[in-house]
Amino acid sequence: MMVGATGRLSLRPVIVALLGTRMMEAVLNTVATMDCCNEILKMSMKTSKNWSAHASLPGHVFCLVPLPNVGSSWIGFSSSCPHLCRGHIHQGDIELSLASSCSSHRSMHRRCSGYLEGLLSNRTLMASKENSGVRSSVFIRQDSSNTSLSLGFDPHQTGLNLHFVESLEDRYKCATCSFILCNPYQTGCGHRFCENCIVHLIETKPNAVCPIDQEGIVANRDHLKKCPFESVSCINGCDAVLPRKDLINHLQTMCEYREEACQYCKANLIFKNIKDHEVISCPKYPIYCTNNCGESFMRSELDVHLTICPETEVECSYKKYGCHIREKRRKVKEHEHSCLNEHLLLVVANNNNLEGQILNLQKTLCERNHIITEMEEQINQLDIKVARLSELISKNDDEVATTQKILAGHADKIIAIEQHSQQLCRKFDQERDSKIASLKEVIHALKDKVDCAENNITSLVSLEPCLKQHELLLNAHKLLLEKTNERFQVLEAAGYNGKLIWKICNYRRRKQEAAEGTAVSLFSQPFYTSRCGYRLCARAYLNGDGAGKGTHLSLFFVVMKGEYDSLLMWPFKQKVTLILMDQSPKKHHIVELFKADASSTSFKRPVSEMNIASGCPRFVSHTALESGKTGIFIKDDTIFIKVIVDLTDLEDQ
Repeated sequence: MMVGATGRLSLRPVIVALLGTRMMEAVLNTVATMDCCNEILKMSMKTSKNWSAHASLPGHVFCLVPLPNVGSSWIGFSSSCPHLCRGHIHQGDIELSLASSCSSHRSMHRRCSGYLEGLLSNRTLMASKENSGVRSSVFIRQDSSNTSLSLGFDPHQTGLNLHFVESLEDRYKCATCSFILCNPYQTGCGHRFCENCIVHLIETKPNAVCPIDQEGIVANRDHLKKCPFESVSCINGCDAVLPRKDLINHLQTMCEYREEACQYCKANLIFKNIKDHEVISCPKYPIYCTNNCGESFMRSELDVHLTICPETEVECSYKKYGCHIREKRRKVKEHEHSCLNEHLLLVVANNNNLEGQILNLQKTLCERNHIITEMEEQINQLDIKVARLSELISKNDDEVATTQKILAGHADKIIAIEQHSQQLCRKFDQERDSKIASLKEVIHALKDKVDCAENNITSLVSLEPCLKQHELLLNAHKLLLEKTNERFQVLEAAGYNGKLIWKICNYRRRKQEAAEGTAVSLFSQPFYTSRCGYRLCARAYLNGDGAGKGTHLSLFFVVMKGEYDSLLMWPFKQKVTLILMDQSPKKHHIVELFKADASSTSFKRPVSEMNIASGCPRFVSHTALESGKTGIFIKDDTIFIKVIVDLTDLEDQ
């Protein structure tokens, strides 16, 4: 893009800071006439990878430039205005028309800001009034990539002639083509080339050299991967960022997360943890005795030292005799010598206690010996009792033998009893036979009664056709009654003013049934345009139909067969309004209006019960209906649909 000479110097510091020196030097130092601005922008639309916007007016050029790596943020500037405008532009096609030229820098700045405000609020802006004497044009290009910024045109394109208001400095010219730098590259010798020129030079010659000083050109595409001045992060995770050339020294001497060996135990540790390791857990770290004896030793030798430390508190060697004094090890001997009499008294007292215990044990032993003697006497007495029991057992054996002989004598009595029992059995059998005979007579009598009952059943079967006929008549009366009730309910609910308010309860359950295919659509109650008018209803597909299936609620208008169709004008030609009612106080209803197509069969005189439904397959999306962002359409799992028929020209009918 090009800017005029009057706006170049004042805009340069800000533009370069925002867009980068390499690209904006070429932009700000290149000046084109107003006649070629439009052609340049047309060229940029074919090659640019970013949005660009340009508007030319008599006396100045107005441009919009994208900010790299800042999303959709832009800056706007003019050739006749030293001020910058900045804003954020949404994606979309944008068209600008200017009403008149600017009269001063202040008004031009206001106009620039106005353009950006318009771009922020509208996708397409057109001035309501245009001045016939003002020529304006805008070209805009959009691409999803915004990671780089380009001039957006090829200066060598056939048919493109650029005329610069001021002479172009040599530092902005390519060393090969001697034209303005396009995506410039700089060699090690300091000369600059267009991107296409340097690529062509490297690819066509095995050993490319600069055409100015014949110094070799080396393509170093991976330089950043080993550039010593590139900022890199510490690999140890210490959050330090430093040039690559200082990384090794940092890792070896400065990084607090580097590994170093403990100077005492030689264990490898993170540098920042070495002090804590030495103070807390290093086994070879030199420490002083905790009892302040003045000795120094390794931490691992502390337990051994405490066993010989003269400052350690130990118990008196006469503790088992009752001395509970605790003294430092170096004072224990002095304590034992100074308290020798007390210790001897404790020993004597302990010995006396032991003698008393020995006497008690002797008494206990004597008592136990006496008990043992008594138990021996008891054992002897038990032996005598056992001998007596043995004699009694032998006597009992003799009595058992005698009893067995007596039982053998009772065998004859047992045989006599068996014979008597057999006689009783015979007598029982005779009585049983007589009772069975009487039961058989009773059974015969019951059979006669059963035969009589079967005859009665046969007579009832002959009456069954009459019964079925009566049932059919009864069912017919029930159906007639149900139809009558249904007709009364429809007549009570029906409207005769061309308006219908349809309440659909249990929305979620019915939508699920529609998705499963059990109840795909719902019909409203009929309504009329008048008492003798058209008979109409609404039909809703909660899970969508046709193009809106699965994503939208489909709503249709249905013309039904009525009693007064022969008196009405056909086809149906009225305007129909379908409304999904917002149940919130905002009342942001969703409205669709259509006029009946006279050529459609949906609006001709019905031949069957109802015509084919006509309406909106994509009336409202499920997202808009259920999200509640634009309005509350579902409340207590209920929606309301309103249908309004325009009754104009129907009053005469």
